[in-house]
Amino acid sequence: MKKSDKYRTLIEKIKEQKYLLLLLLPALIITFIFKYIPMYGILLAFKDYNPLVGIMGSDWAGFKHFINFIGSPNFSVLMKNTLLLSVYGLLWGFFPPIILSLMLNQIISDKVKKRIQLILYTPNFISTVVIVGMLFLFFSSTGPVSSLLQSIGIKAPEFLTDPNLFRPMYIASGIWQGMGWASILYTSALSNVSPELYEAAEMDGASIFQKIWNIDIPTIKPVMVVNFILAIGGIMSIGYEKAYLMQTSLNLPTSEIIATYVYKVGLQNGDYSYSTAIGLFNSLINIILIFIAYHTVNRLNSRKEN
Repeated sequence: MKKSDKYRTLIEKIKEQKYLLLLLLPALIITFIFKYIPMYGILLAFKDYNPLVGIMGSDWAGFKHFINFIGSPNFSVLMKNTLLLSVYGLLWGFFPPIILSLMLNQIISDKVKKRIQLILYTPNFISTVVIVGMLFLFFSSTGPVSSLLQSIGIKAPEFLTDPNLFRPMYIASGIWQGMGWASILYTSALSNVSPELYEAAEMDGASIFQKIWNIDIPTIKPVMVVNFILAIGGIMSIGYEKAYLMQTSLNLPTSEIIATYVYKVGLQNGDYSYSTAIGLFNSLINIILIFIAYHTVNRLNSRKEN
């Protein structure tokens, strides 16, 4: 096909779908304004930023800030804390929504299922500040959890100040908050399964676990793969809000992650170039992880098909 023919075909497709493209236009404009234009600020990572002369007027620094961060004593600690918190969160938090959706799918009554879903989805709409406030309220030294443990003769640990307990509390509270909402995709996928498959399985004498293994799990497998790839790509993208709010001077050895360090260096100390370089370094690692996860999953699927 000649280039002119391809050009004509493209114009014809645009004319045929002009109304759909018009509907898409506002989303493209918003994405361009709020996602692509701010990328101009990436230049801060390669400059010694001076607010008086602006980004373009500041002196060029090259890769100085990246080298300083990699060579700093904080680098290994920040990478370790961020990776451990993310990997543990992925390993512990990936399967609970799947298990929950499989359990909900076994409930026959739609009314009961909707009520349970309403209860499970509610924590997702609670703000991070309120969640952390609840943690401090329930797990403080004078809180109900510590009081209950002491009443049965168990010495209550320092939940909020012990560095070894920061990660379990962070991850467990995150699972409780987002498990119900994360199960929506799996629940919607399971709702498309034909009832005839379950009827045929019951006629063949299949148990509940056999139906789950042979019908439900293959149905939600594509959603699981997509969610896994996205989770791998976001390993380094932990928000600073919750970790920063849960930080104390005693649990700092495990609670200080890249996101909180960027917040402190950039906004509190005013070192915008150095903090931008750290954030850009973090984003590059995420991009690399996405490609690795994507190609790994594709290879595994191709091997199974062969």
